[in-house]
Amino acid sequence: MLVFVYGTLTDHDRAATVLETFEFVGDAVLSGLHCVDGEYPTLAPGGETTGRLLETPDVTLLDSYEGVERGLYARITVPAETDEVAVYVGDPVRLGVEESVSWPGDEPFERRVRRFVKEQDVRVQTAE
Repeated sequence: MLVFVYGTLTDHDRAATVLETFEFVGDAVLSGLHCVDGEYPTLAPGGETTGRLLETPDVTLLDSYEGVERGLYARITVPAETDEVAVYVGDPVRLGVEESVSWPGDEPFERRVRRFVKEQDVRVQTAE
């Protein structure tokens, strides 16, 4: 599975502590979401974020690392040039983001993110 990483996992040594098998396959840009800082980096509506594409069969290890089961991050899929790419988006409230981040709607966090990504045509493109 391809995963767009934009925080600590862009570092090879950090990724190696989490994943048994992975490969960085190139730099990429996520259009439609920008990076914000909290306890850990996360994404917010608008702008763009630079990062890397990581390929791994061990996505459940990433889910655990990102705290998906605890509701810290949600794994969503975003269209890319030839496929879909997984992206982890953290809940700004749970991560203590000080910048005002507003995901439109009143549904639970993950649903708001998924709806925004679909409606705003958020995409991953390889960097040139």
